[in-house]
Amino acid sequence: MLSDTIAAISTAVGESGIAVIRVSGPEAIAEVGALFRSKKPLTDVDSHTVHYGFIINPKTQEKLEEVLVSVFRAPRSFTTEDVVEISTHGGIISVKRVMDLLLLQPNIRLAEPGEFTKRAFLNGRIDLSQAEAVIDLIRSKSDRAFSVALKQVEGDLSRKIAALRHTLVETLAHIEVNIDYPEHDVESMTTQFIKTKCMEVTEGIEQLLKTANQGKILREGITTAIVGRPNVGKSSLLNALARENKAIVTDIPGTTRDVIEEYVTINNIPLKLLDTAGIRETIDVVEQIGVERSKAAVNEADLILLVLNNAELLHEDEIHLMEQLRGRQTIVLLNKIDLPSQLNREVVRRYFPEEAIVELSVKTEEGLEHLEEAISKLFFGGQLESGDLTYVSNVRHIALLNKAKQSLADAYEAADIGIPIDILQIDVRLAWEQLGEVIGDAAPDALIDQIFSQFCLGK
Repeated sequence: MLSDTIAAISTAVGESGIAVIRVSGPEAIAEVGALFRSKKPLTDVDSHTVHYGFIINPKTQEKLEEVLVSVFRAPRSFTTEDVVEISTHGGIISVKRVMDLLLLQPNIRLAEPGEFTKRAFLNGRIDLSQAEAVIDLIRSKSDRAFSVALKQVEGDLSRKIAALRHTLVETLAHIEVNIDYPEHDVESMTTQFIKTKCMEVTEGIEQLLKTANQGKILREGITTAIVGRPNVGKSSLLNALARENKAIVTDIPGTTRDVIEEYVTINNIPLKLLDTAGIRETIDVVEQIGVERSKAAVNEADLILLVLNNAELLHEDEIHLMEQLRGRQTIVLLNKIDLPSQLNREVVRRYFPEEAIVELSVKTEEGLEHLEEAISKLFFGGQLESGDLTYVSNVRHIALLNKAKQSLADAYEAADIGIPIDILQIDVRLAWEQLGEVIGDAAPDALIDQIFSQFCLGK
């Protein structure tokens, strides 16, 4: 338990129905109580109750704001400390008046970003993977991503990691007993026993890693660059997928001069769409800069949507672009199928497989559903894994799981060639520590600070 009391605004600043200020720490109830006037002193109320009253200036007795105050006594709160949440009228001035008064109290300081969640972790209410999932909840860009994060907040991943670590602890205990009392040979402790346990935990790790790619995509989205020559329909495609006019569309080539970003969700898959300037040779200095930025976006993208005009012959620039994109995650869109076709499809098939070619008309929206199917098939084999699986979506978790898997592979290999068991335990213990770092049991302080610094103020 930490000794000081912190406060921060927990809702977005601006006009709204209400705003919430959160206060947590040993002096939370007493300090807020000194500013709150109601029928009953705040220090005397029960936990998990809400009270109507006014925040007053203790020096002038002036009423500053009409509020509802919620009290959560330790340890039955988010941080496991005494917590008070003050609900004020929404608006910049009302919140600022109350917050400024709180920070004048001698025992209250402004919270750091993510400090409420950090206290929940340090006080043992949640582990590190659950804390990180709170960030994912806030940043979710699709229903599926939110559901995955919610399962992690509830502890699904933590329980699976804990079970794997329990198996390794049992293995380490048997190794220690066998080293100290070799004459007893507890449970016939042999290298074969170690190999069996290593395989058991490795299979569990592989089951978690099975959904790692999908989980990472659900968490971070697919960076998708829309590329092609000017006037093939790139900006129109962005507008169609976003369901609103985000990009200017005209018949004048080179209208888009910069990269335009927009997030959309297709079949529960979040996409970060990058509408790029048309790629062509040009003497226009501004357009040249846009073309260079388009090429940079292509290099960074996870998925490329190459838009070709079905109503025109292939241009030399387009053939050169297809050569560059060969082997990349690319879907070719033959746009304007509502017009007579002039494009030679056989040339396109030389560079891309048939399943990567989609015919559509952005203008009439004919064929857009085929694009959605192609994206889903390219990244998920047509569908997401069933909902009962625990997705590993965090890059840090994925890296640690892979490290633990390698440590167990090293232990297995060492056992296979007859290395003494007191040496084998080094790799087994390393795997146990690496799994512990996922949930925070073995995480260094610098890593913990870095993780919670990503949170918004008041969370």
